[in-house]
Amino acid sequence: MTHPPVISLTDCADPNAVARQSARIAALFGATPSVLPLTGPDPEGVAALTLLDLLRATDLVGGPTHPVVVLVNIAPRDGSWPNGAPFCYFRHKQHLVISTLNPRVLAPLSTYLDLTEIQVTDVREVVETAAAQWAELSPAEAEEIGRTQFRSLWYVPLLARWLVDGRPVPARPHVVGGPDQRAVGAETAGVVRVAVVDNFGNCKLDRPVAAIPGHRVAAGLSVHSARDGRRIQVRCYDRLPDVPYGEPGITTGSSGLGFAELVVRGGSAAELFGLREGDRVLHPTS
Repeated sequence: MTHPPVISLTDCADPNAVARQSARIAALFGATPSVLPLTGPDPEGVAALTLLDLLRATDLVGGPTHPVVVLVNIAPRDGSWPNGAPFCYFRHKQHLVISTLNPRVLAPLSTYLDLTEIQVTDVREVVETAAAQWAELSPAEAEEIGRTQFRSLWYVPLLARWLVDGRPVPARPHVVGGPDQRAVGAETAGVVRVAVVDNFGNCKLDRPVAAIPGHRVAAGLSVHSARDGRRIQVRCYDRLPDVPYGEPGITTGSSGLGFAELVVRGGSAAELFGLREGDRVLHPTS
């Protein structure tokens, strides 16, 4: 049986953790996964945009596609869950996504891909059901997986394999866009942040150009420079080649659905403005 390729986004990203996860997924799926470590200052923001981009990358192919499995391990570390946030899953077209229940990571999928519902799992319930019905797990092994702190290693790859195999994994529906997500939106209303800094120093922002108030104003937008605290007027352009060489600009980038990028043509916006992932660049008063 051929299994789909696995892509893993994780903030457990030291070499030891990546090696263990890669070996476990390879043993379960028969191929080495693509593990993308998220080690920057704002892994939640990077995961949110990257997950949206991964699912968007499966479009515009002009024909049939093959399914992929995406694993996301970016848990909110707010202490509100006794052993970490639960894991959920959903399907986008033919693709399977398993993620920690993280409202900030899932919010763009609700907004831009019309995700309305996810299935939330309980580790112990799933493992005990599997041990009783289809998995060759002893009671001691099921107990070890059920109580472990290291769920992204021991539980998530098993959950992925069982879902791919069509096993009757117990789960409970959860509405995306509920109070948790609205709270996230209220906290950040009008604020535009750097989601990803690419290898050129372009700053991918966390929303489309069209959703940024004032993007059509000829004078441009007032961008906050983390380097010196100043506000700098930056003009908006359709594409990077339209930005004058050596100058900053805000363009429609390659991420999301027309998401904005703060760029310096021939240079690094991150360096010029002193920006990192998670930094605020535009405020409601811009």
